[in-house]
Amino acid sequence: MRKPIIAVDMDDTICQLVKRAIYHNNRSFPTHPLQYEDMVDWDTTHLRHPDSTHEVFYGRPGLFEELELYDEYVVEEMQKLNEVYDLIIVTAAEPRTVNEKWNWLQLHMPFIKLEQFITCKRKNLLTFDLLIDDGPHNLIPAVESGRKVICIPHPWNRLHCEQYGFPLMSSWKDAKLYIDEMMLPSGLHI
Repeated sequence: MRKPIIAVDMDDTICQLVKRAIYHNNRSFPTHPLQYEDMVDWDTTHLRHPDSTHEVFYGRPGLFEELELYDEYVVEEMQKLNEVYDLIIVTAAEPRTVNEKWNWLQLHMPFIKLEQFITCKRKNLLTFDLLIDDGPHNLIPAVESGRKVICIPHPWNRLHCEQYGFPLMSSWKDAKLYIDEMMLPSGLHI
């Protein structure tokens, strides 16, 4: 029997990208400080200093290696998921950030193997049973194609969460139990 495929995003799902990018932005552009709560849209260009382009905001060398874990439970819960599901990490990445993301995974989650690491911006083209992500542009196509999703809530997806009623997971505490309940009709835990 095939194990269900659980696709998990990286940035702002298992690690804290936007908060770290804001930290560096505010140090570099103190006249245009950003607040996490103000990031209510995917495109934040209008909030940033004109010199803080997408490449500057997300392109600081080493940024993706210094990210904090999403929370204190994420590593343990990801390891549990990895033991019983076909777990894949699916992350959008610029060519220059692929190595940094892989290095981060190996530092924090060395149980993730290379064949489980996929860089892809069009996640809807992949096969999976459940997607855990923060991006509405990934969650909506998954739902529309009949797949299960869990949304990691952030200010930039709040309106989409309300509109689509995505199941939410604001902490990784007991994530495997929550996912088991979603994946198994009887609620039996794997």
